[in-house]
Amino acid sequence: MQLQSIPKLKHSNSNQFFLLAGPCAIEGETMALQIAERICEITNKLEIPFVFKGSFKKANRSRIDSFTGIGDEKALKILHKVSKTFDIPTVTDIHEVSDAALAAHYVDVLQIPAFLVRQTDLVVAAAKTGKVVNLKKGQFMSPEAMKHAVQKVKDSGNNNVWITDRGTMFGYQDMIVDFRGIPTMKQFAPTVLDVTHSLQQPNQNSGVTGGRPEMIETIARAGIVNNVDGLFIETHFDPANAKSDGANMLDLNHLEKLLTNLTTIRKTINTL
Repeated sequence: MQLQSIPKLKHSNSNQFFLLAGPCAIEGETMALQIAERICEITNKLEIPFVFKGSFKKANRSRIDSFTGIGDEKALKILHKVSKTFDIPTVTDIHEVSDAALAAHYVDVLQIPAFLVRQTDLVVAAAKTGKVVNLKKGQFMSPEAMKHAVQKVKDSGNNNVWITDRGTMFGYQDMIVDFRGIPTMKQFAPTVLDVTHSLQQPNQNSGVTGGRPEMIETIARAGIVNNVDGLFIETHFDPANAKSDGANMLDLNHLEKLLTNLTTIRKTINTL
């Protein structure tokens, strides 16, 4: 896997899955530092390579009054402080071509949102920063189609690219994970399973996305059994009051037990 290219990534030589985890959005400095500190404690204990995740802005919202961020540079500087404080890499998503160079000054991995993964200019701009590019599989795309998105990054001179599956639309208001796609996408690039977004229930009449967080361990276990390279888990001390995606986030108090169980499964799989 292409992990050694990420500065500050600890335990990258372990035979573990790697983890992208953190709150959906950066709501403030204190919350980001507190969440990062707790995840660092857990991942260091379990020797899991860890990249802290936080969106510096939320551009894809159902309603105009939904939370979009605390200010672009303010949030990016918080991500940078998290990185310096705990000596860990960070990832954030970008939405416009101009975001690529801006975010690249502060984070180690640039993430392309699922709805935007076919936007060639955006993917190329991310690739040309030289940062690792994490491509979210579009909810509307087949696993096989992701090879073209990966190739755009490579054709732009950047071989540091991942794919993240965040589920496929099932009807109008539900998502489903097709685990057949994991071995397919692993042929193109290291593949991550976005556990929490795969449990979203979008397009609710209220304009606020729902979710099924009680299924997080079920989906995560299935991903590990099917040999994903990494997991993506959004987590928060108080999901019910999170400003974005609280309905499908994992309560941070449950993260250690979940990762302990998943580590045991991965060790078992490695012995087969």
